[in-house]
Amino acid sequence: MTVLEQVLPPPIAAVERYDDEQPADLFPEEEALLGNAVPKRRFEFGTVRACAREAMRHLDVEPAPILPGPKREPLWPAGIVGSLTHCAGYRAAALARASDFETIGIDAEPHKPAPDGVLGAIAIPAELRRMPGLKVDDPKICWDRLLFSAKESTYKAWYPVTRRWLGFEDADITLNADGTFHSRILLPDTPIAGFDGRWLVQGDLLLTVIAVPARV
Repeated sequence: MTVLEQVLPPPIAAVERYDDEQPADLFPEEEALLGNAVPKRRFEFGTVRACAREAMRHLDVEPAPILPGPKREPLWPAGIVGSLTHCAGYRAAALARASDFETIGIDAEPHKPAPDGVLGAIAIPAELRRMPGLKVDDPKICWDRLLFSAKESTYKAWYPVTRRWLGFEDADITLNADGTFHSRILLPDTPIAGFDGRWLVQGDLLLTVIAVPARV
């Protein structure tokens, strides 16, 4: 079982890699996006797409180019929803059929404290007030980094459905020590009130995920 599969429900196809050792074949359209990109960028770009195409095969979908949309979101084949993430030492993709899930958002981060100034830039007052209690609940968790990751997963789940921008200040995220979180959307006239998500820390890796089942 992959790390992602520990926090994502079936039948989501989750594929992950911990290195860039296997050369990734790119479609010409993808290669054109890279231009003169440095090797590190090329490797992570290719590996995360290799993960996504393997997930497509799990869903019996013909592998296809994964190009960026207007907000850099990945554009999936018709009938597919999904999310990509990569950080140092980890690349992953999670895909599902749109008939099973409305949207998916995943984010991976190194499990270490966020750089100075990040928490103040991303957190709203309510989130800052909850931080001391979380540190008491479990002092081993880097709650500031976890909050950042949950905000990232929230945006990745939000944008494909709404096509609206969502800033860090537009979601109030309640983190829970039991491995869950809730994102309450603060925008007026929002089509989505919020998301429920899960988080996991395994070794030096932190993951947050949101997976919204399709409406019946």
